[in-house]
Amino acid sequence: MANPRPKGHNGLGQLRIIGGQWRSRRLTFPDAPGLRPTPDRVRETLFNWLAPTIEGARVLDLFAGSGALYLEALSRGASMALALDSSSAAITSLRQNLAALECTTGQLVHTDALRHLEGQPAQQFDVVFLDPPFHQGLLPAACALLEERNWLADEAWVYTESEIPPATIGVPGKWRLHREKKAGQVYYALWQR
Repeated sequence: MANPRPKGHNGLGQLRIIGGQWRSRRLTFPDAPGLRPTPDRVRETLFNWLAPTIEGARVLDLFAGSGALYLEALSRGASMALALDSSSAAITSLRQNLAALECTTGQLVHTDALRHLEGQPAQQFDVVFLDPPFHQGLLPAACALLEERNWLADEAWVYTESEIPPATIGVPGKWRLHREKKAGQVYYALWQR
């Protein structure tokens, strides 16, 4: 792993919100195998890219894990955010973090992200975070379902984080690459629909 996970206590990892109304707040999350929160410097770069659009945006985090991206978006003024994760421990931790932050605009669903995407969206999203577990082939399928099932607003932004270069992900033809970078072994990119 390129960036070691910050350690908390009692089997919990720790993350820090880097901007917005909860700036510098430290929160815990379950320390589970394969869970790798987006590092602070990557998050800072991403939210600099999204600065003109995050306030008031409807945000979807499909593989929330620690909730680092989800909580950062809410801290920076997203009007609402929906986080999905297949881990009940991750969802429970996120629920506790939302309560500690007294946040009422965050929604959580304990579900398989791809199965959830096969349904019909109640609304379209302006910003989507795609940071699935690596080496499971989830990213191309999630990208395809977002487009096919009409989850995205007309000019939505989609963030991808993966172990493979952005050019090899196989995103839908309507998406154009806006920015991309690499940190250690992780490739991250921002796409616009």
